[in-house]
Formats: sequence, C-alpha cells, structure tokens
Amino acid sequence: MGKINTILFDCDNTLVLSEELAFEGCADLINQIAEAKNVPLEKAFTGESLIVEFVGQNFRGMMRSLQERYNFPLTDEELDAYVKQEEDVVIAKLKEKLSPCPNVDGVLERLAAEGKYELAVVSSSALRRVKASIEKVGQDKYFGDKVFSAATSLEKPTSKPDPAIYLHALKVLGKKAEECVAVEDSKSGTLSAARAGIKVIGYVGPYQAAERLKMEKVLAQAGASIIMDDWSQFEGYMASIEKGDY
Repeated sequence: MGKINTILFDCDNTLVLSEELAFEGCADLINQIAEAKNVPLEKAFTGESLIVEFVGQNFRGMMRSLQERYNFPLTDEELDAYVKQEEDVVIAKLKEKLSPCPNVDGVLERLAAEGKYELAVVSSSALRRVKASIEKVGQDKYFGDKVFSAATSLEKPTSKPDPAIYLHALKVLGKKAEECVAVEDSKSGTLSAARAGIKVIGYVGPYQAAERLKMEKVLAQAGASIIMDDWSQFEGYMASIEKGDY
C-alpha cells in the first residue's frame, strides 16, 4: 500500500450530528410534496423512518427513489425547486441546534497541527448545507475550500453510493485512491468510497446501541476495513492502516 497522505471525511453524522435534524426537515417537506402530488403513502414519513430507509442519500436521491416507487410526475424544474426548499429548511435547523460528533474536534485539531495529512470533506449533501454545518461547529478552518458535494460539485448531480463524488475529489486534490482513507457512517457512503478504490473506516458512533451492532455488519459488508465506535480510536486505527494491518 502507498503512503497515506489524505483523509476524506463524510460530513453528516461523521463530523457533525446532523442526520436527525436534517431528516426531520426532509420528512415534513416530503409529506407536503406527497399530499400535493396525491402520492398514496402507506403512512406519513417521520425523520426516523427516513433515516432507516435513506441514510447517506441526499434529498435529490430520496425524491428520485420515491418517484420511482410511487410513479408520480416530477419535472426537473420542480425537483430543483424542492431541493432548494429542502436546503433552506434543513440549514435553518442545523444553524439552530447542530453539534459536532463526540471527540472529533480534538482529532481534527491534532491532525491539523501535525500537518501529516491533507483533510477534505466529501458529502452527498448540498455544498451550501455542508459549509453551513462545518461553519456552525467551527470545523471549516480545517478544510478551507476542500469541501466536495455530490449534489453540487459535479456537472451532473448525484448521490452516494455512486462513487462519482469521491472520484471527483481525488481528481481535484491530485490524489490516488491508495493515498487516501475515507471515514463514513452509512452503507451508501461506504459503498461510494470503496467503489472509488479508497480504504474506508466505518464510523458507528452516532447510532443507538440497538442499531450499532447491525450497522457494524452493514458497513463491513459494504467495504469498510475497520469499524470505529468513537473518534478517540481514530489515530490508533490510522497507525494500524499505515503499518499494513488492514
């Protein structure tokens, strides 16, 4: 394995505890859209039910999945308008209540001070939302303009598990996959990074105890080389990766 010189971080529920807040806003909007489009939902979505089904996907990906399932009309112009509306709703929630994942800030501070690795964010979420998130918790200083969004940074918007956003990040950063490690908390994110040829540390810290064991298996099956429960373990796992233990 080549020398690791870059760490690529997912954002939602990897750097910041945003998924529950974001999915609450998504659920409210999706239910409104379903009513307007006469979509026969079995029952209204909640933030919790959306997380179970769509964690790791962005709003555009969710809407396309729901359109395929329920076969309702949705023009590109309508979808673009809904995506912008969702961004506004979610960003307002994040600016009010967002907090960092436990122990991640100390890790970022040490990594930045050491200067051994280039640090970047690679997310499915819209760039405006990702930047608002890391700015809210003071993490933006660690990444500068090295923030990549599957919803915004690509010529054709997409969502993880498509590896396109990781491939784009590698190209812009001038890195090879074997020089990088990604940290992901979802199946779709893990698949995205693994399909780009990047070694993945799967992070299950934000999951409730009842879900954690299940997600450990899900992330491992999706391609995660290591499963991490807490950010306090990160530097030890990175040392093991560099020694070739994983």
